[in-house]
Amino acid sequence: MSKSRLSLIARHGEGSVLATAVKSDFKGKISVVVYAVAIPLAFVNTWLAGGLYVLVAIMWLIPDRRIENLLAQ
Repeated sequence: MSKSRLSLIARHGEGSVLATAVKSDFKGKISVVVYAVAIPLAFVNTWLAGGLYVLVAIMWLIPDRRIENLLAQ
């Protein structure tokens, strides 16, 4: 679990809406997998590896609506 998520959960409590929203970290898990694939791929094809790094960057530019959706409920 990332330090920022742990800080949010510690600040607002385990049962808070915010803690519920940040518990499943799909983007974080996928990012680690894509980076793990891109690093060895860089030795084979630098363009594909670079594309994977750009893909992760673009993925993080897309807003995460988990918090807004839970607060709207």
